[in-house]
Amino acid sequence: MMNDIERNDKEYVWHPFTQMQEWVAQPQMIIEAAEGIKLIDSDGNKYYDGVSSLWVNLHGHRHPTIDKAIIDQLGRVAHTTMLGLINVPASQLAEELMAVVPKGLTKLFYSDDGSTAVEIGIKMAYQYWQLKGATKKQKFVTLANAYHGDTVGTVSVGGIDLFHRIFASLLFESIQAPCPSCYHCKLSSDPKQCGMACIDEVEKILAENHGEIAAMIVEPLVQAAAGMLTQPKGYLKRLRELTEKYNVLFLVDEVATGFGRTGKMFACDQEDVSPDFMMVAKGITGGYLPLAATFMTDEIYNAFLGDYTQQRTFFHGHSYTGNPLCCAAGLANLQIFREEKVIAGLEAKIEAARIRLAAFTQLRHVGEVRQQGLMIGIELAENPAKRISFSWDMAIGAKVCKKTREYGLIIRPIGSVVVFMPPLSSTVAEIEHMLDIIYKSIQEVTETDQTQYDNQDVAAVLI
Repeated sequence: MMNDIERNDKEYVWHPFTQMQEWVAQPQMIIEAAEGIKLIDSDGNKYYDGVSSLWVNLHGHRHPTIDKAIIDQLGRVAHTTMLGLINVPASQLAEELMAVVPKGLTKLFYSDDGSTAVEIGIKMAYQYWQLKGATKKQKFVTLANAYHGDTVGTVSVGGIDLFHRIFASLLFESIQAPCPSCYHCKLSSDPKQCGMACIDEVEKILAENHGEIAAMIVEPLVQAAAGMLTQPKGYLKRLRELTEKYNVLFLVDEVATGFGRTGKMFACDQEDVSPDFMMVAKGITGGYLPLAATFMTDEIYNAFLGDYTQQRTFFHGHSYTGNPLCCAAGLANLQIFREEKVIAGLEAKIEAARIRLAAFTQLRHVGEVRQQGLMIGIELAENPAKRISFSWDMAIGAKVCKKTREYGLIIRPIGSVVVFMPPLSSTVAEIEHMLDIIYKSIQEVTETDQTQYDNQDVAAVLI
């Protein structure tokens, strides 16, 4: 029987990435509470938060350190504008972040989510070249299957047709380089022996067009929203070398990969890369409050300096820029990383996941298992040997994720890719248990009765 909460939701709320006709037709889960890495529904059932509440939660729900920081800040001030004023937590957090970001990044601009952080990077990169007198450098290079957010600027540098094609006439044109996913490679019959042909294609683009290119933007190591597509080792470092060679700015979108997800604090750290811009969000507050930051070098920052009358200012801002409550949570997040030695503790968890995932390749309909740290994608295929995907209308990934709920695990698919990104605080035993649930669910859905759910039944877990 539908309660008032569900009734009101279906009457008034439009959910993200959701076909609402199907949503309102089916009973939906209501989350009322959480404890550690588990979510608790309105019937008191507990579920592993295997998607980290959309890749944001790092240390579990209701962590006492972050709870206390927010409560303490509420006793001072919840929000003041940063237009013409400084607030204490924003200043303190900036200092602490500079101690952990890749070398060369020296300044930051606060905003409130990943899309806005990337939008800021795009606009700054564009304005930088205008201020430097290189006015023809206006184009951006992006990767096929890229996802950088849902604002108009970030969609312009996106490459997921399903999400982005409808908005084509609203967007500025970008140059698309091949997606560096070996499993989906169309450049070589043997990607393992190709010497990274995808990099050669990037160099061709930069060599021919660098006079018109302002920047290249990438998700480092993992194209998460494309289905956890992992990049060949060394690819990121080669991109940095090429952008330097051709005098093109390098923007790194660490919204999904930042704050320990790949096994180091930032994905750039895996290949010792220092970009011109780095954008972060999601885990910056430990998954508590919306906050984002765009980092840049002194070279970028200094180009905007000048007398007020010169109009070199970056005319951009948000009402909640540097919100004190969010920044207090961000400070507590970094405190947990230090005190609980989070990064050092990830190695055993990542290795446990790797060992457990090895068995997944034995499943009849698993095409590829992709892992970078605790970012994991399991691609399902109708015929893995021939790399024939399941048809979209089968919603096979959603059916697997619906099945995992029966065993106490909440995850979400991306098409036919089952995505697993647990909180970093998950124990080895919890990670193994969650992967066992996923294994069993894939086996039951793909190797027994694929028609046990009609497509309307999976509306809650479709992306």
